[in-house]
Amino acid sequence: MKIQASALTDDFNDPLITIEEDEEAHEEDLWFLPGPFEEEPDDLPPGPRAEPPDTAVIEDWAKAEGVHAARLARVAGRLGALDDRLLRGPEGWRHRLALIEAADLSWFAGDRVSSDRLALWISMRLSGAQDDPNALARVGWAVRRLTGGPGPKADLAAFLDRRDPENIEGSAERFEERAGGWLDVMAAAAELHPITRACMGFHLWNLAGLGQHGDQMEAAVTASRIAASDGSGAIFVPLAMGGAGGLRVSGLPPERLARWLDGMNSAILTAMRHLDGTQTWSVRAERVMSQLSGRTPAALRSVLTEWPLVSAPMAEALTGASRAAVQRNLAWIEERGLIQEVTQQGRFRMWRISI
Repeated sequence: MKIQASALTDDFNDPLITIEEDEEAHEEDLWFLPGPFEEEPDDLPPGPRAEPPDTAVIEDWAKAEGVHAARLARVAGRLGALDDRLLRGPEGWRHRLALIEAADLSWFAGDRVSSDRLALWISMRLSGAQDDPNALARVGWAVRRLTGGPGPKADLAAFLDRRDPENIEGSAERFEERAGGWLDVMAAAAELHPITRACMGFHLWNLAGLGQHGDQMEAAVTASRIAASDGSGAIFVPLAMGGAGGLRVSGLPPERLARWLDGMNSAILTAMRHLDGTQTWSVRAERVMSQLSGRTPAALRSVLTEWPLVSAPMAEALTGASRAAVQRNLAWIEERGLIQEVTQQGRFRMWRISI
């Protein structure tokens, strides 16, 4: 195409100048541009294809599971023995282990709720002026989740007792979205062993934005329920009982899984030894207390089996017996060496079985 431009005559009566510009000539000078139908050759090697982050994370934990397959099998075998033991044992054993585990988890999480304070709070909702109500609420939640109810797979928000407020800032990510992302990763890791999947979920908890001010109580309880999801007797797998070394957060997946398995193995052995002692005590207590009449001795023996620590007001509330009958039976049982007083004080005394 040719474009003709004309310049008008100025005051000096210069002749009309006609300039013809050849656009095609100018385009030929632009040699570095491709033609209108010319495509650049695609002769570059293909770049690395990025995998979704969730897939890469799951593969890392799958490799860690393969490295520790033998150790995982041993821990799974011990968990199966605990599951069978609790399935055949009395219901009170589960409650007893849940109270011990919750108290140990509270120390791991920094709340430091002692076993006696926990027992009074769970049984009678009693607390002292020095007790932190938020800490008691957290450990009370842990006891409820470790003793029964639907697991985290059904409804994580209901399991955690957490909901998004009605009014939330536009820039804030909703809890449902964070929980949904974590649940999606856990569902994608369905091929992993429940123990490995529980370990992965625990270590991804804060990364998913589910932690509250660094609190690890929720993450540990959720993981303990996931690890026991294939069982029928054990509602949870102990993680902190006798020490919480497996809950330390550091290292790569193989290191974390190794600590997790060692810590879980130690906690399961502690729980089994505790059940051995409790069962032996129950047989001995039933034999010694057979000479007592009435319903109070049997009810009191059941309470002592179910609760790690028992006070007279607790026993009165849990058995429905009178204060006088409870105190008389506790004194008789203590004289026979079946229980021992642990508070060493005149008031607010508490007893535990002599294992």
